[in-house]
Amino acid sequence: MFLIVLGIFIVIVGFFMSAQDTQASRFGNVVRIAGVVVIVIGALTSMFKVIEAGQVGVKTVFGKVDQDVLYSGLNVINPIAEITSFDVKTQNYTMSGGTDEGGKSADDAMRVLSADGLEVIIDLSVLFRVTASSAPNILKEIGTDYLDKIVRPIARTAIRDNAVAYDAVSLYSSKRAEFQAKIYQNIGKSFAKRGLELESILVRNITLPASVKTTIESKINAEQDAQKMTFVLQKERQEAERKRVEAQGIADYQKILSTGLSDKQLQYESIKAQKEIALSPNSKVIIMGNSKGSSIILGGN
Repeated sequence: MFLIVLGIFIVIVGFFMSAQDTQASRFGNVVRIAGVVVIVIGALTSMFKVIEAGQVGVKTVFGKVDQDVLYSGLNVINPIAEITSFDVKTQNYTMSGGTDEGGKSADDAMRVLSADGLEVIIDLSVLFRVTASSAPNILKEIGTDYLDKIVRPIARTAIRDNAVAYDAVSLYSSKRAEFQAKIYQNIGKSFAKRGLELESILVRNITLPASVKTTIESKINAEQDAQKMTFVLQKERQEAERKRVEAQGIADYQKILSTGLSDKQLQYESIKAQKEIALSPNSKVIIMGNSKGSSIILGGN
């Protein structure tokens, strides 16, 4: 475009020089020819536009937006058209408390009030992309700064509107996935109306007030102590049951010994034992006593 304007200017100068009655008028035709050459070169270079991969181009001619989208590759266009590029790859807009990340250099985390009136700090990332076919409408209705005009305000509004339905502890624990799903639906609908496609919502971190965190930690410690005590009591009951069964077994054994064995049975068992000793290869002396079943074993190799 610049070369075309420059060539037109040179042609005008050439006509002006030719109209003079001075010696410079002889160079007027040369200047006009040079201007035409510059115009042709500018037109040729402006007619070809390369759109990079992952981008689309939108044409404007004297402020009027053309609805035809230029896709990646080499495109032939109107030489006087201006091209505005839009990134159609996945983009990440992060609202974080850290100053070294996110869309803002300062603390940009969301501070919202929960249903129980507590202030909760939320770090969140929005993954989205520009719909290629909607790029002309975005340029015409929003402009190229859609991050500040659309992405940021819509995301923050959806978070605030949905956070008030949950208490702080639920947001932090059991209802976190549900909360994320709801803001995904709300943001997705709003983005679709403006030519943006929402891919994902990532609730990166939820920070509770210090007093609530202390209460939760105390509750968790109490639950752990209770579980530990339950385990100890169960173990003690099992040990007591084991000892009871063992004592009952000993009592039953003693009862059997005291009531179930007769003198004849004892004498029979004694004879069997003496017989086994007598048949063993070791030498021994067995002295039989007068008492029933009594004997003395002496010696042995």
